[in-house]
Amino acid sequence: MTSATTGRPSWLLPTLAGYRRRWLGRDVVAGLSAGAVVVPQAMAYATVANLPVQVGLYTCIVPTAVYALLGGSRAMSVSTTSTIATLTATTLVAAGIATGAGGPDAALGSLVTLTLLVGAVLLAARLLGLGALVENISGATVLGVKIGVGATVAVGQLPTLLGETENVSGAGFLRALVAVGRALNDVNGPTAVLSLASILALVLLKRFAPRVPGPLLVVAAGIVIVAVTSAEAAGLRLIDPVPSGLPRPTLPELTHLGALLPGALAIAVMAFLESAAVARGIRRAPEPAIDSDAELLAAGATNAAGALFGAMPAAGGFSQSAINRGAGARSQVSGLVTVALAVAVALFLAPVLSLLPQATLAAMVVVAVVGLIDVPMLVRWSQISPPDFWIAFVVAVVGLSAGLLAAVGVGVVATLALVLREINTPRLEVTEWRGGALAVHLGQGLYTANALANERALVHLATSQDEPVRALVLDVERLDVVTMTVLDALADLDRELAGHGIELHLARLPGSAVEVARHVPWYQQVAAAGRVHDSVEDGLAAAAD
Repeated sequence: MTSATTGRPSWLLPTLAGYRRRWLGRDVVAGLSAGAVVVPQAMAYATVANLPVQVGLYTCIVPTAVYALLGGSRAMSVSTTSTIATLTATTLVAAGIATGAGGPDAALGSLVTLTLLVGAVLLAARLLGLGALVENISGATVLGVKIGVGATVAVGQLPTLLGETENVSGAGFLRALVAVGRALNDVNGPTAVLSLASILALVLLKRFAPRVPGPLLVVAAGIVIVAVTSAEAAGLRLIDPVPSGLPRPTLPELTHLGALLPGALAIAVMAFLESAAVARGIRRAPEPAIDSDAELLAAGATNAAGALFGAMPAAGGFSQSAINRGAGARSQVSGLVTVALAVAVALFLAPVLSLLPQATLAAMVVVAVVGLIDVPMLVRWSQISPPDFWIAFVVAVVGLSAGLLAAVGVGVVATLALVLREINTPRLEVTEWRGGALAVHLGQGLYTANALANERALVHLATSQDEPVRALVLDVERLDVVTMTVLDALADLDRELAGHGIELHLARLPGSAVEVARHVPWYQQVAAAGRVHDSVEDGLAAAAD
């Protein structure tokens, strides 16, 4: 479709619909404010995955630009997030890539493959119209994964905060604890002091001056300390040199394609869930509603395009999006401003970034992920909704013990089990009793998963009344879609009730269901016997005759 006022396709730059010139100043300020947080933060998240910091910087360029062109959220800021970075690290480690002898650079080809797979999964989900289905992944699963991510990453960064070079965030919580034990035996004083000061500065700025870009100030302070002191000579470790220039097109490395696919599925699910949650959370009432399928398209294209330029998997991040919204962003023009800032950093500030201490990035990561360990919410859920509590708890424990990919898998399976239980639970309402005829409203449609349960519930309901039931008038107006399994279940119900001397009548069967059912001999017999009615009242009258 094409916009009538601009002549451009409706899916291109949707947030510019109705744009007003006076919004431009706010968008520029918002984009710069968000960029001041998202650029250093994305660089820090790259270290979580044991990747060069420029990979995080590149994730602020192409993916952010593509979402600005296609995304429906006016203020969401897209780059990588702590959850996505950690799942990326876990996937690379599980595939035997990130720990290879070639070091972080050796993983870049496989990173391209992984990010491309994430984009492909999201685009496939869009083609299948699975946006609403993916969003049904329970909040308990997301909470459990985030607790696992927060604890794993926070502990995994402790060796770096103490002066060690080992990065074990992707190796799991238990291995990270072992690495912390080793690091305690050889603490570097200047590194520990800088780490503590950076954490305190970030926490205090977030608490008392939330509009100040804490990550940017901490990065600047770390660089200045290295430039004007002898901290490096005293053992303060710096990041690897950052090359100047923009990301170049990169081809995927297909050697580990099969090993990367499970992680890509998990990352795709979490990326879409995080993005959808952020987009809806920051949306203001007058703005267009967030379309799940449109966001799947934007997320898929964002990751597919970013992959070809060496970016990490990308998703909407809450902290930078909140800053973007708080600074007055009115459209994705703010996202393009963030891209311009990231491009300027990549072109002109690489030599300066090379003076950045590893401990500074580690401190930023720890402060960012500690908020994911939402134990108070877990406690509240234990009192309000025990099923949600146990799902979140089990997912978190699996994440801490068996790994985050396993945790996502367990959470998805648990969610599907809950959905099936919900569908499988009969919802029957007795609407009228008249002269031995019982009218029952079927509260939901019949499906393969719940047909047998509803059949049993209806037989029990009809045979357990205080007075004998001669006829059951079943109101099936919710039966919009009918399958052979459902028709077989209704035929079984008819025979079972007949065995108890009860006659089955169907009322308000939708026309779409009739079109299918009329080809089945059982339904033809029921209709010929006058047991199919346009209304419940007609069914009760016929049953009373």
